[in-house]
Amino acid sequence: MAGYASTSAAPFRGRAWTRDRVRREVWRVIAFAVLVLGAIVISIPFLWMLSTALKDLSEIYRIPPVLLPRELHVEHFWQAMSVPGTPFTLYVANTLRVAALSMLGTLASNTVVAFAFSRLRWWGRDVWFAVMLSTMFLPAQVTIIPIYILFNNLGWIDTWNPLVVPHFFGAAGVVFLIRQFMMTIPLDMDDAARIDGCNTFQLFFNIIVPMSKAVIATVAIFSFQGTWNDYFGPLIYLSTREKWTVALALSQFAPGLAGVGAGWRTQEELLMAAAFVLSLPLIVIFLFGQRLFIQGIVISGVKG
Repeated sequence: MAGYASTSAAPFRGRAWTRDRVRREVWRVIAFAVLVLGAIVISIPFLWMLSTALKDLSEIYRIPPVLLPRELHVEHFWQAMSVPGTPFTLYVANTLRVAALSMLGTLASNTVVAFAFSRLRWWGRDVWFAVMLSTMFLPAQVTIIPIYILFNNLGWIDTWNPLVVPHFFGAAGVVFLIRQFMMTIPLDMDDAARIDGCNTFQLFFNIIVPMSKAVIATVAIFSFQGTWNDYFGPLIYLSTREKWTVALALSQFAPGLAGVGAGWRTQEELLMAAAFVLSLPLIVIFLFGQRLFIQGIVISGVKG
């Protein structure tokens, strides 16, 4: 009986609240609370945008401000999407077209370069990798004028080419991210594939790319988000209204009412409603791809 009692009591003794365990649990609770607080703080602008889109005029300018409106004005979303002279359907189609081509160029170019820097052995590889990374220290503002002159000489101004073609030439930050992920794949996989008769192209397409789907999905999300939110590029290169993207169209979206106050008032509720609707694709993409996104970010920093 004594042996039975000691055996049955062992699991309970193993779960005793020691001083170290209490300290770990306290820090875990503190870390969780800090993360929750940070998430709330980061979400405030988005929640305020949604709240403004659902308010009427009296509640928008109310002091002190209120977050939850007394009455939900869902019709603001339909009104924002049907403002005369602002065909958001056309702008969304333009942006999706530019985003798809930019994503294709980003994945095609950066994946190949990262494969060469991570899996192939060639003279000066690390030196040229350092040279490529050094380009990240060059501010984009320095190259705006010469790049604009180049595109102007090519006749690409007021076309989508300046927004798409540069993505087919790679980016140092994206190459670094993909390279770090590929370096976590054991080199034994390469040796085994070559023993089975794979050449370099087969190794890339059949072995490395399928095993790097997490970081590829991460880069795809980054590329789509960057193109969808890009305002500076379309502002410089696009002048025809029918070629505008979502970000540029939203910046010029200022629906107003005549006869209010000094004679004109920007309808903030419609502006916020339009901004909310146009941000939904990014939210949906992140929700569906967050597992691969987090995996690609975390594993990319494992091996240097």
